[in-house]
Amino acid sequence: MRSAPNAAYVGPVYGEDKDRFYAQLDIFVFPTRYANEAEPLVIFEAMQRGAYVVACDRGSISEMLRDGAGLVLPQESMVEGAAARIAQLDGETGFAEGQNLAIAFRWAEGHYDRLPALAAELIDLRVALLYSAGGPPAALAAKAATSTIPVVFSAASDPVGLGLVASFNRPGANVTGMSFFASELWAKNVELLKELVPTASVMAYLVNPSSPGVAAYLKGAAQAAGALGVDIHLLNASTEAEIDEAFASLAKLRAGGLIVPNEPFLDSRRERITALAARYAVPALYNLREYVVGGGFASYGPSLADAYRRAAVYAGRILKGEKPGDLPVQAPTKFEFVINLKTAKTLGLTIPPTLLLRADEVIE
Repeated sequence: MRSAPNAAYVGPVYGEDKDRFYAQLDIFVFPTRYANEAEPLVIFEAMQRGAYVVACDRGSISEMLRDGAGLVLPQESMVEGAAARIAQLDGETGFAEGQNLAIAFRWAEGHYDRLPALAAELIDLRVALLYSAGGPPAALAAKAATSTIPVVFSAASDPVGLGLVASFNRPGANVTGMSFFASELWAKNVELLKELVPTASVMAYLVNPSSPGVAAYLKGAAQAAGALGVDIHLLNASTEAEIDEAFASLAKLRAGGLIVPNEPFLDSRRERITALAARYAVPALYNLREYVVGGGFASYGPSLADAYRRAAVYAGRILKGEKPGDLPVQAPTKFEFVINLKTAKTLGLTIPPTLLLRADEVIE
């Protein structure tokens, strides 16, 4: 601990305490000594909250933390390596929590109606900047809460269409951040799932109706489906019970595939969703790689970890004096196409060699 003064050891945490713990993370250090470590869920949970992960090289951890999502170290140099990386990350923006930076956290736990009050709490603390890590709902709540305090969003779909910014190149006002290009992505998902499952003439989209802009994004998906001769059905789910009901309805629809877009509430229930997809034997395509590493069938979409890191760099630049309205909204630069062959085999699917060659990662 002396070599990493910004680190803190909190001991075992469970339930709501664990949720609060993850919500406060900047960097998550996982020095496992378990010889048979496979794919630790704690790493997925930390990454889902946008934390940078430093872990020992055990089991599948090196695959989980590829492409900048984290740092994998040998057991013998874990302590020294983790301390060095923490210091390096502090230096990327010039700010270090506990030295020249204090961070206040608020998490709505997937309940979007809580966001305005949480944003107001942060405003009352007289914060210098609002960093939104909960997709469009959190970004809109932050923007509505203030017209003067800088706001940086880390993953907002269609920020211009939602009214977050005036344009990509000149956001204007006090808001900027990272875009996820949802409309184009949703259309691409339909096309890709049809390639993965050529027999699918009926597909379903699992969406959270509470999330802003859903109807607009579905237009692209509907157009792509129409061109392919595929019927698209919308399954709404904004609670865990509704997620269960949505999956139960797939058999009645005779859906040959399911698409699960990147959405904060759904992502926070990732384990439940992948387990239900396995139970109902439905090929599901996700936007985030983390679903597939956790047993999902396939994914295509931007790297969430990369978006969080780039948004944090923007936050540092603004705290140093730059104006958010002068910083262009950044588009995704890192897209990942991941296939889980073990899950494909369980579903009775044979993936064409051409698709395997196009994949950025194939999990066997």
